[in-house]
Amino acid sequence: MTVKGPIAPTDFGKALVHEHVMCDFIGANETGRHRYNPEEVVKVMFPFLREVKERGFSGFVDATPAYIGRDPLVLMRLSELTGLYILTNTGYYGAANDKFLPSHAFRETPDQLASRWVTEWREGIDGTGIRPGFIKIGVDPGPLSDIDRKLVQAAARTHLQTGLTIACHTGEAKAALEVLEIVKSEGVDPSALIIVHADSIPNEQVHERLAREGAWVEYDAIGSKPIGEHVRLITAMVQKGFVDRLLLSHDAGWYWVGEPEGGKDKIRPYTALMDKLLPALKSAGINDAVLGKILVDNPRKAFTIKVRRR
Repeated sequence: MTVKGPIAPTDFGKALVHEHVMCDFIGANETGRHRYNPEEVVKVMFPFLREVKERGFSGFVDATPAYIGRDPLVLMRLSELTGLYILTNTGYYGAANDKFLPSHAFRETPDQLASRWVTEWREGIDGTGIRPGFIKIGVDPGPLSDIDRKLVQAAARTHLQTGLTIACHTGEAKAALEVLEIVKSEGVDPSALIIVHADSIPNEQVHERLAREGAWVEYDAIGSKPIGEHVRLITAMVQKGFVDRLLLSHDAGWYWVGEPEGGKDKIRPYTALMDKLLPALKSAGINDAVLGKILVDNPRKAFTIKVRRR
């Protein structure tokens, strides 16, 4: 489900699965469209997304959640200008010590939160009619707090009603494994779960366990970590037979709300994957067929809307 409506999974093409067009870090109580000029955001970010299209990508997943700068209308305009298939999300981000959670998230039950997110799926986001293409949640390092556990439960219940895939910000082993177990306990198959920032988990046995269970292992710090480190991680996972569980992206961008011209000088481009990582992977012996699986087949499968029950 793109910001412009549904497409066939085969149309999604080569995709970046975790990027950001805009972020606002002021906190849930103060953020809002009053804090930025949408036309300026589009103007600043258009050249960066055009570079994505020029490198042969057609899919672009915007992972900015509600209350941190999610704006489906900005994404719609950029999709129109670039021709990219852009996905936005529903869900709440409970990492960063809950700074980006609205007050009702603490009061409501998992089912009440799920009801909010299902409504966005059925009716669109904030009256725009634009529907989310996946569920984005975030949790702090484990063991999970009560609110983080509730967010995972709500995401799992939303998945069972919508078929939307869950992308969970973790980057820490204990939290990642706990999220996996909660999702399973809710009756959701791990293939509906993306463990975001898995390349920040030092213990590579955890990567293997997540993949073996069927979850998606996302290495999304391409360009902000040494390229050689990602070559090693990806090569190891491919050699161990987990090519079908890997997703790659930059976690890059973004227009910084509250800064002049969106902090234009520190916006990270979405180019390192094609310009640096792929040549290095090919030099390490990873062939085009494997790269096609990781960049085309896996994103298509990960974001296809389908209820995945255990």
